[in-house]
Amino acid sequence: MDSQDRVIEFLSSPNTYADIKGAAGSEVERRETHISIVFLVGQCAFKMKRAISYPYLDFSTLERRRDLCEREVVINSRTAPDVYRRTVPVTCDQNGELALDGHGHPVEWLVAMHRFDDATLWDKLAQAGSLERRDFEVLADLVARFHSYAQVCDGQSSVAVLGEIIDGAQQSMACHVGELFDVNAVGTLFAHMRRAYEGAKPVLASRAEDGCVRVCHGDLHLGNIFMGDDGPVLFDAIEFNDAFSHIDILYDLAFLLMDVDYRVGKRRATALMNRYLDHTGDVTGPTVLPLFMALRAAIRAHVSASAAQQHADPATADELRHHAGRYLERAAAYFQPVVPGLIAVGGLSGSGKSRMARVVAGAMGGAPGTRVVRSDTVRKRLANVSFDDRLSEDSYTPAASERTYSACMAEARCVLEAGFPVVLDAVFAKPEERCAAEALAVDMGVPFHGLWLEAPVHIMRERVEKRRHNASDATAGVIAVQSGYDLGDIQWMRVDSSGTKERTESAGFSLLGLEPDAE
Repeated sequence: MDSQDRVIEFLSSPNTYADIKGAAGSEVERRETHISIVFLVGQCAFKMKRAISYPYLDFSTLERRRDLCEREVVINSRTAPDVYRRTVPVTCDQNGELALDGHGHPVEWLVAMHRFDDATLWDKLAQAGSLERRDFEVLADLVARFHSYAQVCDGQSSVAVLGEIIDGAQQSMACHVGELFDVNAVGTLFAHMRRAYEGAKPVLASRAEDGCVRVCHGDLHLGNIFMGDDGPVLFDAIEFNDAFSHIDILYDLAFLLMDVDYRVGKRRATALMNRYLDHTGDVTGPTVLPLFMALRAAIRAHVSASAAQQHADPATADELRHHAGRYLERAAAYFQPVVPGLIAVGGLSGSGKSRMARVVAGAMGGAPGTRVVRSDTVRKRLANVSFDDRLSEDSYTPAASERTYSACMAEARCVLEAGFPVVLDAVFAKPEERCAAEALAVDMGVPFHGLWLEAPVHIMRERVEKRRHNASDATAGVIAVQSGYDLGDIQWMRVDSSGTKERTESAGFSLLGLEPDAE
């Protein structure tokens, strides 16, 4: 019997855990992948790495597995310290008896973890339709914070490595051309991908120089997130290959965006992207995200195709082939051309302008939607405070507001210069502020549309009083002040937002010539 076969048999027995707190008396469940086996027992989980070696990982020796188990605990303790506990040996005594963390010599190494409920995994929650927009905003906050503290890497080789990843994806895809993937579809996809890669090289190099290549998660999708007591928890970060984890933070984010887009829909992916970029103010995001997301989708396509070939169950294999085809289609869709343009959405606090801006962005072209530059989050980013923190009155002086609007216009200009559309979300109460938005579009040579949302004062006041977890600091008192503004001549397209959200959204979409979102 292979040494690992004996260990697997030992770890599959409930008797092994008779003296383990939280595990004693429980049955053992197994979760297997091609690189590891997780033994679930009671409140505990023990992960064993298979003694294998592939071009992208090496678990072939006991010493190597021990080192990588220790590294897995360290890496994942950044985001899931309550899950990853320690490295534990399976030992063998003089009589040949195996024990978990016994007195004999180690014959295998495990990662000991606290078990969480599988039902809280975000891929399952997404499938059940249990995740709201607020959940994705909280997730974006978490990922942005994680990336901000992640260790900066030497990114000199990162641009070349990305090219190698593209090469590898194309080679892997070639194995399934003709059988599953259309040869022309694959050829067109990678032609687009290489063209986008070549065009993005200067931006990618600049991002590396600016410290955007960091020790990231590396496998950031909904199946590696669970809902903890205090919100989402990221786990199962990659420890076995630096090329997969020492990457641009937006390439890390792109896997999550692609997965949300695929499983939940574009509107939620757009909301996630915008919330993340609200934190970072990264104006290069729209330039590189389509490439990154297409590459992530292409990799998922060939991984799904390979899994289908290896799966014994015909029904599961058919489902995997279906997903592989959809991933290929999604990858190609990320290269669909977008038309740069500027949409400004204004209105007094409580008019629904921010929601309108958000849903408009989710319905427009691009991957995974259009950048929304929101004055409320820009103001708080400039003040270096949390979006949920209330600013003092000093942050709302005419001078402070002028700085905020200038920063919004500058950010919008950068995105437009890169050839992507922008939605501006601000009150735009002053005629000169509205003129500045229109002038920006004229200066950039892009189409402009202005929407002005309006509702009775009592409705706006009621909406503001019901707000929770909103970056806006507006109160009933602010509404009272704003209702006395001299707004001047408003020439933007007016939207009566006094009715339902759906009615307001429909009116705005009609004026902009957009199709309603199917989500």
